[in-house]
Amino acid sequence: MKRTSRIRVTSRPTLLGAVVMLALTSASVAAADDGPGPFGVTADAVATRHTARVGALFAADRADDLAGGHFCTASVVHSPQGDLVVTAAHCVTGADSDLVFVPGYRDGQAPYGVWKVTGRYLPDGWAKDQDEDSDLAFATVENLGGRRLEDVVGANRFTTGTATGATAVTVIGYPDSREVPIRCTNKPVAHSRTQQRIDCPSFAGGTSGSPWINGDAQVVGILGGHEEGGSTDDVSYSVVLGTEAAELYKDAIGDP
Repeated sequence: MKRTSRIRVTSRPTLLGAVVMLALTSASVAAADDGPGPFGVTADAVATRHTARVGALFAADRADDLAGGHFCTASVVHSPQGDLVVTAAHCVTGADSDLVFVPGYRDGQAPYGVWKVTGRYLPDGWAKDQDEDSDLAFATVENLGGRRLEDVVGANRFTTGTATGATAVTVIGYPDSREVPIRCTNKPVAHSRTQQRIDCPSFAGGTSGSPWINGDAQVVGILGGHEEGGSTDDVSYSVVLGTEAAELYKDAIGDP
């Protein structure tokens, strides 16, 4: 599974054009640019206005000492209140502490602030049975300095009902052993009627909750689901975002 043993379920930007080589055990390494790159290749994610929407989750007691403390990934999705992030349900279940979200986190720094999580929304299938087909969650965050999260970093759009593999997606996440995010682009394929998978090297513990973002800035998957994201670093999973996901989103934004 992709969650890290440090989970307590309760910057220095890379220069554009620089080639960043990952010390990965897999065979695929790429230049860190802002484009999708070759399919199935993992590289450091460059700090841009788009990657700023993806961040790391921490226990609140790490807010003043972030380095090495992140345990899952989350990302900002559009909502009327401008305060919503999406992640995997197993990242925010049974928390024994408060949580914070740090968008654009890099090297122990919070370039866009540290945002307190104020609410969590879990589907019934996960809350009752921890059903892997319901491994999805939303969280709201408190305004910071009078500003809404979405106004600071922007947001992608949470989109349900998209056919698996209709387009390539870019997965961005934070392995718990690294202090910068990684990204990989590939086409998902169906694993089952309710699960989809993607081949992307080195998405290890800590990448649970990573968004799968298509070329239209739509989040069409969340790393999690089968085996809480996968039993190996090179194949990752997401629930298929269907009716349950759409209803959960409506609950999170207060749409009756």
